[in-house]
Amino acid sequence: MLRFESTAPRTLGAKEDAIRAELGISPIRYYQKLNWAIDTPEAMQEFPLLTARLRRKRDSRADRRSGAHSD
Repeated sequence: MLRFESTAPRTLGAKEDAIRAELGISPIRYYQKLNWAIDTPEAMQEFPLLTARLRRKRDSRADRRSGAHSD
């Protein structure tokens, strides 16, 4: 999952197509699994920069959705 994420296309449409073609799952399921994977110690050990970046992005989106702002 994380190996795919590190090399996946950056444009949304191309990435969704690649998720379906290469992984055989829906993009929604992919992001559910990815969000779970980035919190595992194994992923953090093997892909420290990628997991840190993805967790920051996820947390930033969650903050925006909840209306929370950090000062």
